[in-house]
Amino acid sequence: MKISEVVRHKDVGGTVVTIGPDATVGELLALLAEHRIGAVVVSGDGSSVDGIVSERDVVRHLHTSGPAIIEGPVSGIMTAEVRTCAPDSELDELESTMTEHRIRHVPVVVDGHLQAIVSIGDVVKNRIQSLQAERDQLEAYIQQ
Repeated sequence: MKISEVVRHKDVGGTVVTIGPDATVGELLALLAEHRIGAVVVSGDGSSVDGIVSERDVVRHLHTSGPAIIEGPVSGIMTAEVRTCAPDSELDELESTMTEHRIRHVPVVVDGHLQAIVSIGDVVKNRIQSLQAERDQLEAYIQQ
């Protein structure tokens, strides 16, 4: 299965929440809470991927640097080397990347432009739907 299929079945589709690198961590926290999401793509222009920042990043930096990070810029806590994928990438490849690198969010990029984001929740939801469809087919076959 292709990543584009996973994105097509998302509730919000290709909508991606971004934040500028100069925004404060406090603003980031408000954005995460408002959208009920776990990570945000950091982008100076709303299209490029300059970094990614998650709840985990906030917690880790709070532990090491203290509450002063809340007033600091998102660029100070973001991950700058972002693993991305293309819409035509295979879902199996993405699953391996997420597992191997212990990441939960992967931006989908086309020609350097942000198109969507796939979370581990999207991957799990897709896997469950696939297993349910397979089960239904097997049950129908057995009942015939």
